[in-house]
Amino acid sequence: MPNLGDVFPDFEAETSKGKIQFHQAIEGSWAILFSHPADYTPVCTTELARVVKLMDKFKERNCKVFALSCDGVESHIGWSKDVMDYAGEKGDLPYPIIADEKRNLAVKLGMVDPDEKDAKGLPLTCRAVFIIGPDKRLKLSILYPATTGRNFE
Repeated sequence: MPNLGDVFPDFEAETSKGKIQFHQAIEGSWAILFSHPADYTPVCTTELARVVKLMDKFKERNCKVFALSCDGVESHIGWSKDVMDYAGEKGDLPYPIIADEKRNLAVKLGMVDPDEKDAKGLPLTCRAVFIIGPDKRLKLSILYPATTGRNFE
């Protein structure tokens, strides 16, 4: 898990918007990377929809947004439509959702909730928030259980 002030780990990942190389994707901007336990869940849907509504504020601050969960790209793409509908918005989800089905990235970044498991007995991605500066260094991290919702205000 990265510590405050560390250069945030670079990684390549499949997302709902195609493959990304994280450092290249955030070049010259602030970034927020947040995780959620699973697609198609009521609380996660409301959280991602709220981020949709806040996108203008993130853009004003030169901040790119990335979500992550342990579901796959196809699930993310389908669920994105539900998120946009709940947000009352048209079009595509304005930020990518990173697919991490094998939980490699979640483990690397310390985003796995050891107490909460999915139907297969695998640990869920917890609720984590990382804020990364334009220098690619970790400026803030928040980590809490999958069972606790969040307020993006």
